Amino acid sequence: MPQCLSALYSMPRPRDSLSRGVNHFCERGAWLHGDPRKVIYPTDSYGQFCGQKGTPNAKKSILFYFNILKCANPAVLINLQCPTTQVFIAYWSITILTQILQRCFPDFITLNGTLTVAKRTHFKDALDKALTKTPTHACGCVYTCMQIVEDYAASWNWILIGLVIALVVSLIFILLLRFTAGLLLWFTIIAVILVIAYGIWHCYLEFSLLRQQPGADVTIVDIGFQTDVTVYLHLSQTWLIFLIALCTIEASILIILIFLRRRVWIAIALLREGSKAVSYIMSTLFYPIITFLLLAICISYFSVTSVFLASSGDAIYKVMAAEPNCMYANKTCDPETFNKTNVSKTCPGAQCTFAFYGGETPYHRYLFILQLSNLLIFLWLVNFIIALGQCTLAGAFASYYWARRKPQDIPTCPLFSSFSRAIRYHTGSLAFGALILALVQMARVILEYLDSKLKGASNVAARFLLCCLKCCFWCLERFIKFMNRNAYIMIAIYGKCFCTSARDAFCLLMRNVVRVAVLDRVTDFLLFLGKVLIAGSVGVIAFFFFTHKIPIVQEDVPTLHYYWVPLLTVIFGSYLIAHGFFSVYAMCVDTLFLCFCEDLERNDGSPEKPFLMSAELHSILRKTEHH
Repeated sequence: MPQCLSALYSMPRPRDSLSRGVNHFCERGAWLHGDPRKVIYPTDSYGQFCGQKGTPNAKKSILFYFNILKCANPAVLINLQCPTTQVFIAYWSITILTQILQRCFPDFITLNGTLTVAKRTHFKDALDKALTKTPTHACGCVYTCMQIVEDYAASWNWILIGLVIALVVSLIFILLLRFTAGLLLWFTIIAVILVIAYGIWHCYLEFSLLRQQPGADVTIVDIGFQTDVTVYLHLSQTWLIFLIALCTIEASILIILIFLRRRVWIAIALLREGSKAVSYIMSTLFYPIITFLLLAICISYFSVTSVFLASSGDAIYKVMAAEPNCMYANKTCDPETFNKTNVSKTCPGAQCTFAFYGGETPYHRYLFILQLSNLLIFLWLVNFIIALGQCTLAGAFASYYWARRKPQDIPTCPLFSSFSRAIRYHTGSLAFGALILALVQMARVILEYLDSKLKGASNVAARFLLCCLKCCFWCLERFIKFMNRNAYIMIAIYGKCFCTSARDAFCLLMRNVVRVAVLDRVTDFLLFLGKVLIAGSVGVIAFFFFTHKIPIVQEDVPTLHYYWVPLLTVIFGSYLIAHGFFSVYAMCVDTLFLCFCEDLERNDGSPEKPFLMSAELHSILRKTEHH
């Protein structure tokens, strides 16, 4: 009989020395050569820091972009530097709209065709060269970003309250599943259908009203990009798009329910059985918090290492051309001698500006490779943390399934015991599975990079081949995630290595392919509707709150530029919170399903080989053979 504790017979696997070597080399080079000040503090067009004591810029702590519009140039993504002159200005010498990270976005006015900021029309750069500029119009996108930041500053406490409400609602939903799974899930399905139906009716009403108003028939393409999103709500085409999208979603849900109604009943019954396991091991509901903390540490480590790598070396200057066909564009240059060259004559308006930090040593020549290595390690660690969580939860729920008497035979602290086994015995298997997935994801990143490079190319065959490769690797990543998940469940049950567990899981699923087809997507669909219901419910409350439609708290509502900024944040955050809780349920269902298949193959229900599944679970999954 398979037991989760069979992992005790496994031997610890050695850690990967190659990964330690690459990681150590990457870390050591970054920590020795990197200078995070180069990223944290602003630098002008000549790579000098602002506000540093002992320098000419000691009293100039604010960075001023001469033409903020040029920051929208695609070259920014390549050179990591805005292609416009950047100078330091004292805090008191400029009228600041908003200041963020010592960068300012000033109020611009024009006097006699000259840019004027705080009555100043002349500026000097770090080399004491005079600079003047013709009219520059403030970028609407910049002001919109500043207003969004102000909205977050004014509403962050209410956003947190909304997320706490989502947390409480998710917990209540999970607890109710234990006792009223069928009723609650059918209520969720009907509620989602009714909410979408109301959305269809509302969109049709708005579309009918706007169609009769003059000027509302303008298309979205005609008005282009607008920073005020409410402009689009006055267009009939906007509501027509919403109407078509909601009708498509509603029809898809109804078709699924009509043709898969029997499977929906089976999936609901399986979720009810899974809720029993969760109720016996309630600590599993809070394990996503551990995963979140580990991911936060991993992301912080990756970010700090990336900063040190990006700031390694000396200042490198490149030609920022005003014209796209300049032959010297992105070529290295020397700001001291740039005006003496013929670059300015060949490319009018070109400037020699600071681009990034680099060098000519072997370390700097392979800096890009080190960045890729750092990214690969990051993906590896993220996938390992997720794998650790899946294996831990699978071990806890497997201990519930294989207990002869429930809950008497369930081990004490099953979650902690499963976590300890995963760390002590299965680190190598989890790391190997995470590495395979990380390599595929790395290939996808490289393909996306190549795709961005070939966007302007006219080679149709190359573009088509690249598109096919992206599609294939996307499918491969989805398949590997599915196989890894089931392999980790088998590892938690038997304690075997990754390859053996993946093979056994694949063969077991193929022998029960009918049941897999019945339960896999249907249960995911039901859990998705639950997440949508929770996020939508909290979103509706947030909408009425931020639009001053709740009379009791109207005086407490902050004044916002765009109410949709905190609204979308609350909806997205609520969905993530609900996803964290429901991911535990999904892992529980998958684990119980594989344990059930193993139980059927190893036992026959006789007194000598009794089934360890409950009678209800046996009747539920036996029905899948006929559907």
